Amino acid sequence: MIIVTGGAGFIGSNLIYRLNNIKNEANIIICDLVNSSLKKNYLKKIRYKKIITPSNFFNFLNKNKKKIDYIFHLGAISSTTSENFQKLKKNNFEFSIKILEFCTINKVGLIYASSASTYGNGNNGFNDQEAQSYLKKLKPLNLYGKSKHLFDLHISKKLEKKESLPIQWVGLKFFNVYGNNERHKKKQMSIISYLAPLIKNNKKINLFKSHDKKYKDGEQKRDFVHVSDCVNVLIWFYNNKNHSGLFNVGTGKARSFIDATKILFKNFNKDEKINFINTPKNVKKHYQYFTEANINKLRKFGYKKKFKNIEEGIKLFVKENF
Repeated sequence: MIIVTGGAGFIGSNLIYRLNNIKNEANIIICDLVNSSLKKNYLKKIRYKKIITPSNFFNFLNKNKKKIDYIFHLGAISSTTSENFQKLKKNNFEFSIKILEFCTINKVGLIYASSASTYGNGNNGFNDQEAQSYLKKLKPLNLYGKSKHLFDLHISKKLEKKESLPIQWVGLKFFNVYGNNERHKKKQMSIISYLAPLIKNNKKINLFKSHDKKYKDGEQKRDFVHVSDCVNVLIWFYNNKNHSGLFNVGTGKARSFIDATKILFKNFNKDEKINFINTPKNVKKHYQYFTEANINKLRKFGYKKKFKNIEEGIKLFVKENF
């Protein structure tokens, strides 16, 4: 039995779809709140055994501990503008600690979603190290990133003290993921998914101005990674259970927002209509101007698949959704 927290969400639903098709796996338990019609539509495309709510999750684990082979922990409160740290801490940190403890005691493999937001402004690099000395230097710019960072630190501390961990544990620091099944995230979805229907309908596109002299308007950069590549990495670690650690998941190449927007216009065969607006105050105070995954460690451990650049990824996204 495989458990996927967040299985009705963005990366989770894409992972289950792949498990269904590649491994013909349908003995999957989803832990999620199916609270939107969009999530219900995602579920129609995948095969699974049962859905349980987060409030019933640990009761289910304890009753079925001998049947559980693996946990993909992808569920979280993912709002980067949330100001309720107690709620974020409870859902993204404390919930994750309980899963880690279960997996350790019951010898169950665990892959969990960390985030590139843990790197903050990037001044300390984007290096997927597990050492406390490095992780403690990182200062996430938002409370979501902080909640994810706390869990990375928790595991790092266990490593340093040589305390027990699951037979396999993998933390994946996802960079700017885009692709199918993220429309339920509304304003928190990737800019590529957000802009695509607007461009298709001939709307003028508003991008944030730069408030940093080092970057021109629209030249803020992200490592945009297609969700299919994220799923490739998840499946690879699932199939290579001798590897554990923290790993970046991105293309390794940062691209500008203006690049992504122009590629979208091109794919819809539309004339470019781009306007720049001031960054909202609630976004501006924790805005990352540059993210770029260092994927040397992932390659060193043996992951060889090529990542799609945004030209390839956006072309695929538009083809599959419009």
